Order: sequence, then C-alpha cells, then structure tokens
Amino acid sequence: MVNDQLEALIIQKRSRVALPGGPAGDGAAAARQLDAVLMSVGFKLSRGLLEHLSELSTGTVIDTGLRVLEAVRRQVGDHVRHNVYFRDFPANVPDTIEFWVDCMRQALLDPVAGPRITAQASTGLVNLLDLPTYGRYQHTFEEMLAAHEELIPAAGDRVTVLHLGGPIEEEARGLYLALASSRTPLSAEDLAVLGDIAAHCLTGTQPDAIPVRENRAIINRVRLEHRAPLLIDTVTDVLRLACAASDGDVTLTEPTRFRSFRRAERRALLAALQEVIAAAPAKLGDVLAYAERWKRLGERLHPHEYPHLPHALEVFAVTRGDKPARSLGGRVEAAFAAGDVELAVRLLRSAPGLLFRSLDWLLRTAKTGVGAEAVLAAVEDVAGTVSGRVLLSVREHLQNRSRRTDVARVFVNRRGRAWVTGDDRDPIPPSVLDGLFRVLDEEIQRRLPAVDHLLVDPAVLGVALPLSDKTTAPGFGVLPRGTVTPVDGELLRFFIYWRQAKDRTDFDLSALMLDADYRNPDWVSYTRLTTVGGQHSGDITSAPDGASEFINLQLSYLRHRFVIPQVNVFAGERFEEVAESFFGFMVRDAEQQGAPFEPATVRMKSDLRGSGRVALPLVFMRGEDGRWRAKWLHLFLNGHPSFNRVEGNRVTTGHLVRGIVEREYLRVQYLVDLLKAKANTVTAHRAGESVDGPVTYIGLEQPEDLPDGSVAYTLSSLRDLIPA
Repeated sequence: MVNDQLEALIIQKRSRVALPGGPAGDGAAAARQLDAVLMSVGFKLSRGLLEHLSELSTGTVIDTGLRVLEAVRRQVGDHVRHNVYFRDFPANVPDTIEFWVDCMRQALLDPVAGPRITAQASTGLVNLLDLPTYGRYQHTFEEMLAAHEELIPAAGDRVTVLHLGGPIEEEARGLYLALASSRTPLSAEDLAVLGDIAAHCLTGTQPDAIPVRENRAIINRVRLEHRAPLLIDTVTDVLRLACAASDGDVTLTEPTRFRSFRRAERRALLAALQEVIAAAPAKLGDVLAYAERWKRLGERLHPHEYPHLPHALEVFAVTRGDKPARSLGGRVEAAFAAGDVELAVRLLRSAPGLLFRSLDWLLRTAKTGVGAEAVLAAVEDVAGTVSGRVLLSVREHLQNRSRRTDVARVFVNRRGRAWVTGDDRDPIPPSVLDGLFRVLDEEIQRRLPAVDHLLVDPAVLGVALPLSDKTTAPGFGVLPRGTVTPVDGELLRFFIYWRQAKDRTDFDLSALMLDADYRNPDWVSYTRLTTVGGQHSGDITSAPDGASEFINLQLSYLRHRFVIPQVNVFAGERFEEVAESFFGFMVRDAEQQGAPFEPATVRMKSDLRGSGRVALPLVFMRGEDGRWRAKWLHLFLNGHPSFNRVEGNRVTTGHLVRGIVEREYLRVQYLVDLLKAKANTVTAHRAGESVDGPVTYIGLEQPEDLPDGSVAYTLSSLRDLIPA
C-alpha cells in the first residue's frame, strides 16, 4: 500500500493527517487558504495542524492540501458531480401526471420517437423509457449550478476537525493495531483494509490479542504469504485461513471455492492442524460444524501425502465419517431434546460463551425453579470468563425480553438482509431476569477501567454500542444500528449516487411516510414527485457516467410520524455489482439556499453495498415533543429481481421498521452510567470549555484542546469501549 493510500485511510478512519514532511518555509498563507477551502466542504484544520503546515514551504502545503481535500471530499460524496433532472429543484417540481403528459407531448412531436409512441398509445400503455425527454438530464451540471443561489453559511453547519497526526508509519501502525485488536467484528471493507495494512505492518509491534476470529484469519493470510508463524488455536482458524487465502468468506457464511495451494502452504496448514489436535484432541468435534467444507479443503491439501502428521489426518477422517467425534453442540442438543436442562448446563459450563448465548433457550426449557436456579448459578460462576461483547449482547437481548409487546421479531443476517416473524416465545420470569441483570451489570462494570476525570459529550449518549460492524456500511458519519441522533434543521434532504459497471442500471430513491401506528402510508418517489412538504428531484434511468437523485422534505409541513428513505433497484445491477453507489442525507435551514448537493451540510454518507435489492439505511422519527430524530437501520430487503417500487414493499418495510424502532438497544449511555461509579469526577463537555489535567473523554469527535495524557473514545474508536 503506497503512502498516499495510507494517508487517505488515516484521514477517513481517524480524522488525522499524518505528519507532513518537507522543507521549512513560510506556508502560513497557503495553510489559511487550505483551511478556507476545507470549510466549504465542512472540515477544518485543528490549531496544531494549521501551525505545523504554516512552518512548511508553500509547495509542501499545497501538495498536502490537495491530498487532504481529495480524501475529505470523497468522504462526504463531493468527489462526483451531482446533477438533478429538474434544474430548479426543490423549486418548480411539477405534478407527476402533468410531467408525464408533457414528456409524451414532446415525444409525439419528435419525428423519430413520435410514430413509436403513437403506436404504444393506441394500446393504452406507454413506456416512459421510450420518451426522449424522460429519465435523462436535460441540462448540464454547470447550467444547473447557475440556476441556484450560493449557500449561505449557518451556525448549524457541520464542521469536522482534522487533527495533526504522527509520522505516516506510526499512524499506519496505530490503525493496524486498532483494527486487528478490535473486540467486535469488522465490516467487509474494514477487513479488506486490515488485509492491506497488515502486509505493511508485518514486522514491528503486534497486537497483544486478536479476539475476533475473522481478523485473525486476515492476518494469518498475510503471515502465510510471507511464511511467518501462524496465529492458530482451533481447527476452524485453519478453515478460515484457507478461505482467506482463497479470497473467500472468512465469516464462513458463504461457501468458498478453494484454490490450489502451493506445497509450502499445504504443509503450513496441515502442520497447524497437527498442533491444534495434538494439544486438544476434543477439538476434533469442531470439524463437524463445517464437515462439507473440510471435505472440499481436503481435496486441495492432499493430507495423505503427510503421514508424519497423524493428528492432521484425523481431521479428515472425521469429515469422512471414518472416525467418530461428537461435538459439544451435539451433546447439548441431545440434552435439550431429553428436557434435561441441568445436564445441558453442566455441559455448557466448559463453553461459557455458548452457555450465555443459550440462556434464553435454557430458561424457557427449564420446567422448575430448580432448573432456573441451576442456570443462574452457572451464569454467576462463569461470567468472569465470557467476552465483554457477549455479555453486552446478552444484556441487550434480555432487556428486550423483559418487554412483552406485540412487535414482531426482527432478524438480520451478517449481510444486512432482514426478515420478520412473530414472537411466540414463553416469557422469562421477571425475578430471573432481575438476577441476570445484576450479574451482567456487575461483571461489565468490574471490567471497565477506573478513571479520574470522566468527560462526556452528551451527543454521544444515544449512540448504540458497536457490538458488530458487519452490516455497518463504510462512509462518513455512519453510526451503529439502533443509534438515535437528533435532526436539527428545517430541511431534510436525502441523496443517492450510483454509477453502473456495464449494464443499464436504474436506482430509485423514495421516502415512505407512516403514521404513529405504522399505517396510512404516503410516499415521495418518481411516481409521486410532490407531496405536502416533499419534492423529488426527478427520475434518472441510466448511469453510465454516474447519476444522482434527491428528495427534499420540509419537516414542519409533514403530518406523519415516521419517514423511511429507501433505495430500490428498479433495473440492472445490484448494489454489490455497480461501480459505485452511496446514500446520504443533508440538513439545512430554509434560508440557506445553495445547490441541491452542498458538502458542508452533509451529516451522513454511506456506501450501498449490502445484499438484496431494497436498502433501508435509517428512519426519521418525530417524537411526542415535536422534534425529529434519526434511528439507524442498515437493513436490506430481498425485493424483486426488477421493478422494485416503494408502493410494493411498504407493508414489509413498516413491519421491519417497527421492530427496530421499538427495540431497546444498549447505548453508550449504559456504559457511561457504569463508568460514573468508578470515576472521581464526571462532567459534561461543552464546546469551547477548557479542562485541567488529563481526562477520559467520550464523544463523537475529539475536541481540539484535550490536555496531554488524556484518553479519547470517539466515533472511530467507540469499539474500544467494549470491555475485554
């Protein structure tokens, strides 16, 4: 990975600019100009970064500024040109039927298209795509910009501060260690970043621990390529490594087509299996969970060529059924089938993580108070050996079990695909839940660090704990599913951009609006260009050079309780197939004017790369106090192979959104409340206020003037708050 790529990654992931090097000089004027240009995109230089740049030569500042500007523009989606079909949008958007009639009138006057449209009209149906003026920009990007007044800066505009970092190698190492040692699963994009940067950081300081197995597989792939020692202690680690080395799915969600391995690679993989089974023969039982994949891998590893590795050969004997091996999961299932909860608990004590993940099942299966007491006793005994992420996940699950509602259960797989089902589970007695909450809260609090001065930005308290990033799309200002954030401003504007790879591709941006009971739908889309307080920028039906669509909402005019933006694949390539696609939203005051897209008003921009053909990034909710808030979804629906429209999935969308909206997520507030009991001083951070002495800071972004020696947990590092 070249330094320019590393520098851009560090800016995007950590809001830090690697220490720029170059000859000394008087770069103050150029540094101030860079700061002014960055402000137009919603960013600015920290005092320390501005001072450092001012001491470099003008040429060095300009070169650095070009790289920084390119990185931040890409973050918020300003690296492309966002045009609109209706040049004056959001003004002068026509009524849908009038617009279609006008397009047809112009088509009938067209000497080429006219006869074809006349023939279609005689059948009673007209294809909008055959109308020459439909679905294609009717003006240039420059003509569109000329039709809009300049953006008027407002006090509420977003400003993201870029801080001065260390040397590029130091910053790269810091990013590598942060990703590798993450206590929660990473997104696919972050896993790819980890793989790239791991090769750059193969030597030197390594993480003390790599808790997430997928991360370990990515690092092991690099080690395998460079013949470095592997980090393996289970047979499944070897399987994940083989998947990673074959450019397959290290999460083991999807099957991998294994490549042919070189002899040295086969020897290394089989030697790793030999070592694992020699140390713990019982781990042979883990092979059965992925028996078919082990068979396919065995065809590539040729284990029969290595008779001096008998324990490795046992792995493949188990996959063929030649050697018996019973997994712990199989014995536990047999105990459940027999209704023997106490036996199941005894077995699960040897696998505390699995015990905690099975708690709901255990407590529902227990028929007597004695059974429930056995479960609680086991939980209390082994809680200290369970990972912090599992403790928090179970805490979140159980707090929702304590709320009996008629809300359907929502399931989301590792690719963001969501579905709903009814909840017919038996309740768990409140006294049992109270006992579990006590054990969980005490254990989680015990693992949190003791702090002297805890400084908290109140804006971060509504952020959901990032227990997994697997379905969180990369981008700017993207927050975990379940996060609730305020929406301040009079105008809310969604946008999408997509660029097809090879086939004509039509994405459609829509907004579904529901009442307090998730009913009485209304929507804004290409089939309904305007509604009360809402306007659509116009339908674009092909994107060989990229295309954008917008929806503008005047919040004070809306009578609905929920607004759900969604992106539908109407035709062509899926989200994972297009060359580029992203969604975002902006907030601005009514008098600010400006072009349809203004980077300084962007609050969030995320890539669209999930499974399915309908994307639901987030929902906007109007509370009882009349204020609007956003709750993050990161969901995808299967949809239809083509012709997806908001009208066709409004019922499914309503069910899903209700399940997410009414679910209680563990938020940063929960950990802050536990930390308060271990802090000597707790204060709320307010912009511009100074503090004395080192602090432990928790907030969305790091303030400029934190005292030396402070520890900061921000949006890019919230996962570090998850206790080990």
